Amino acid sequence: MKIKFLSGLLIAFLICLFVQNETKAFWFKKKETVQNQATFVPVNNIKDNKVWIGTFQLVWNDLVNDIVKKPVVFKGEKNLLAENLNKQGFSIKDLDETSYYKKYGFMTPNLKQEMEKAIEEKFNTTSDILNTLDWNSNQLLIYAMLKKDFEYLKEFRELGLMPFSDNKNVKFFGAKGSNDSETFDNIEILFYNNENDYAVKLNTKGNDEVILYRTENDNSLENYFMELNKKTSSFKGDKKFRESDSLMVPYIKFKENFEYKELTNKKIKGSDYIISGAIQTAEFNLDNKGGSLKSEAALIMKMSMPILKDARKLHFDKPFVLFLKEKDKQTPYFIMDVKNSDLLLQE
Repeated sequence: MKIKFLSGLLIAFLICLFVQNETKAFWFKKKETVQNQATFVPVNNIKDNKVWIGTFQLVWNDLVNDIVKKPVVFKGEKNLLAENLNKQGFSIKDLDETSYYKKYGFMTPNLKQEMEKAIEEKFNTTSDILNTLDWNSNQLLIYAMLKKDFEYLKEFRELGLMPFSDNKNVKFFGAKGSNDSETFDNIEILFYNNENDYAVKLNTKGNDEVILYRTENDNSLENYFMELNKKTSSFKGDKKFRESDSLMVPYIKFKENFEYKELTNKKIKGSDYIISGAIQTAEFNLDNKGGSLKSEAALIMKMSMPILKDARKLHFDKPFVLFLKEKDKQTPYFIMDVKNSDLLLQE
């Protein structure tokens, strides 16, 4: 039987629902409300598919907590994206330390070299962002990388090309019947209410879990997440994958760059900083063996040049008098009346 999926939901949830073992309890809190749910921003649209990744939230957290040391408000403007990012609905508490790298500092060639070395040593990869930046600008860089690689407990069977709901043929993997029984431990049914409302969890060899949620609803990511929690906790049926069940999951592969212009060229109220760049990358792959995610985010900050009223110039480039005296003494022990540059160092 042909199984229909919503492409937007599938991609969004594969990316944003990597859940660590230590945070599993969060899934089943029955008193969650929309107000205290994590705010998944910014959400990116790729050909009508929604994608959220936590890396940009990580760099924003460092901006708020370590740089300006308060919620970011733009001078003379109400900015909804900044307000939602200020909520810090996602943080390093939601990740294992081995999966991310963060750094901030003034942009110099030495900092670039340090970051490239650290990324190579930690993830055995290179950055797609660092080489695109001007490292002689002496602007402030706030940077984060998230790198994930995961494998299922057992490799799924390839199912070949089949039509997706938009009638385009795509490649699928999955399981059905006794011939695929060795992969059944990969699969946990979170709930199954009907043929258009169900969710499964694909277990991996590590701490990462891949969650697939099928729904007819058109909702925000926050509400999808809350629906998933609620339906999972209330489901009383059989969660074990059986021979009569069938699983079909499409392969996913994309690489995209995002720029958040709604945050740039705006002065942060109560500071001398202007955000001159706000960027994020996403590279995601999912297949019958497992998957990988690599994402980077960066905020580039420049100092504003305020116009000072009644600025005083203390420039001794004209005749002046110099005194030397000891503290608490009334009379100086040296006086020099400088009329010209004859006694000044000239090179």
